[in-house]
Amino acid sequence: MPSLPPATKKENGAVEPQPFLKWVGGKSQLIAQFDGFFPSKIERYHEPFLGGGAIFFHLKHRWPGMKASLCDNNAELINAYEVVRDHPAALMTQLDQHLAGFLADRSAYYYAVRSRHNAAVSSSIARAARLIFLNKTCFNGLWRVNSRGEFNVPMGAYKNPRLYDRDNLLAASRALQGVKLAVQDFRKTVVETKRGDFAYIDPPYVPLSATASFTSYTKDNFGPVEQRELACHVVAAAKRGVTLMLSNSDTPLVRELYRDLTIHTVRARRAINSDAAKRGSINEVLIVNRS
Repeated sequence: MPSLPPATKKENGAVEPQPFLKWVGGKSQLIAQFDGFFPSKIERYHEPFLGGGAIFFHLKHRWPGMKASLCDNNAELINAYEVVRDHPAALMTQLDQHLAGFLADRSAYYYAVRSRHNAAVSSSIARAARLIFLNKTCFNGLWRVNSRGEFNVPMGAYKNPRLYDRDNLLAASRALQGVKLAVQDFRKTVVETKRGDFAYIDPPYVPLSATASFTSYTKDNFGPVEQRELACHVVAAAKRGVTLMLSNSDTPLVRELYRDLTIHTVRARRAINSDAAKRGSINEVLIVNRS
């Protein structure tokens, strides 16, 4: 375990860590609806699409001894988690420097940092600080890259952005101790699951319309072919005794792919849509392999 700054009274009270990133599709808002579907005990946990990590932090708080494997194919995202786990104090120092630069000349600083997103840097801490800074100051916390892997989200309208919460970042660091973090394809992650394990799977959603899918947080696409491959791996994992939960949009394709599992409906808030009339509460599905 790395050397962490002294815990505050709040941290010693074992407050549940919250995601340190803003992530489109993050599941913090759905935990209350999910709670009745989690297993009564979890010893080994897997996530192939880590994102903001809300489900992991919630479950790790509930079962501190839970062993976890957290994966994603976004290398910058996994690096940020590794730095939060291993170097939180140094990360906070660099984030303070980013905030000072941003407040001195917001637009110029933001676009200068954005233009260097793909620039090679030797420090994993600098990469993590850059990702968190952009995530907390860009439009709607949207992480989107083009086909060349270039981050291209415009600056958001934040009067006083908060790049991190010290207590929460240190609580997240403690929760991540001993956790496996890997840049890894979802196929490999799901195949690695074993009987008795629990996996929560939150892939890029099937778009609700032909124009709804406008973001990608890696240069790789996740289309119908990948959705079908994922479903095949999920069904196979269920057959070998893995306990599963999967989120996706409520579409005919999703219901067809998972017709042999149990499909529940949940209500989620959607804040990002090019059509303002389509923002708000919407149905999503929660798929499990038990009643």
